[in-house]
Amino acid sequence: MSTGQNRRSVVTGIGVVAPNGTGTGAFWKGTQEGLSVLDRVSREGCEHLPLRVAGEVRDFDAVALIEERYLVQTDRFTHFAMAAADLALADARLGRADYEGAPFSVGVVTAAGSGGGEFGQRELQRLWGEGSRFVGPYQSIAWFYAASTGQISIRGGFKGPCAVVASDEAGGLDALMHAARSIHRGAGAVVVGAAEAPLAPYSVVCQLGYDDLSTCEDPTRAYRPFTSDACGFVPAEGGAMLVVEEETAARDRGADIRAELAGHAATFTGASGWEHSREGLARAITGALKEARCAPEEIDVVFADALGVPAADRAEALAIADALGPHGRRVPVTAPKAGTGRAYCGAPVLDTAAAVLAMEHGLIPPTPNVFDVCHDLDVVTGRARPAELRTALVLSRGLMGSNSALVLRHPVAIPS
Repeated sequence: MSTGQNRRSVVTGIGVVAPNGTGTGAFWKGTQEGLSVLDRVSREGCEHLPLRVAGEVRDFDAVALIEERYLVQTDRFTHFAMAAADLALADARLGRADYEGAPFSVGVVTAAGSGGGEFGQRELQRLWGEGSRFVGPYQSIAWFYAASTGQISIRGGFKGPCAVVASDEAGGLDALMHAARSIHRGAGAVVVGAAEAPLAPYSVVCQLGYDDLSTCEDPTRAYRPFTSDACGFVPAEGGAMLVVEEETAARDRGADIRAELAGHAATFTGASGWEHSREGLARAITGALKEARCAPEEIDVVFADALGVPAADRAEALAIADALGPHGRRVPVTAPKAGTGRAYCGAPVLDTAAAVLAMEHGLIPPTPNVFDVCHDLDVVTGRARPAELRTALVLSRGLMGSNSALVLRHPVAIPS
């Protein structure tokens, strides 16, 4: 397959498993309405822990969605990823008949923050409580952060370029552009995204070491980015998978082009203080705009990282102003994750899905639970804002210092 600068990467399918709904229909309905589904943590074994509020995926039946032979050897985070991949492939109308003659043309890329904590905890409890003979054979693979990539590729028969991205929470965006690079080098399609399941007791205990984690007990106040009440972020389960294809091939098979991955850049500023993320995030935005050949004033909406920590929020607001100039104070900014929680690597992929849907519907979703914005940003609050959206900017930062920016473009129809 030929390669070259003319190979553009486009999104043809979206699959979502999120706290506010499974499937793009349910996800978009909750997102555009600004619903907050944050609630008290109900997972068994977490009752006594300081984390009180999270975004849980409650309407997910893994037994009904995943075959038994895959179910028993995988963790909840991989169940989410496999289900989302199925939804994305169905949305793209990409079936085995489309690639069975060329299985090496389809790859898989996922990002992961911590892997299979629930599966790993269960097996370690068996080890210490019952002995090594009671540890299952899949312990060695189910917890591994690359498990979702491996299982999706095996289950789907995808033998093309496969990878896992480990670059902090920003890895969700980095995975999308890793997929785009694979398309540029000759791949025909990539199933790409991220899903997380960080609410097992072991995983929650690990997160309690994050100073930026919100331990507020009121679901309506626990996660309020860009406000004077900001007290940290709320973790969440779930994520999204996308089908990214080479544009010409996608059009030739009659696929619907939902968006173009136009430009991306990433930087690393370390975990020494959120004030340093200002320069790193601004550089990532500038780099993404340059790759997309996009002027700052062409950005119609920003899906913010929105950590909910005063210093981090201030750094992000300043980074947007630094990179976009005067337009940075006028462009609408939104953070739908304030109503669902921050699903680590899955969060920016969910934001990407929301950005594509926002461009399709001409509607900027609001930022739930946010009212008194205390930064020089036009944050969309209260209700969705109608707007003509051609270009969206998605931002993400990791707790350890990764910064990433992605430019998405709404597709231009080609006359038949």
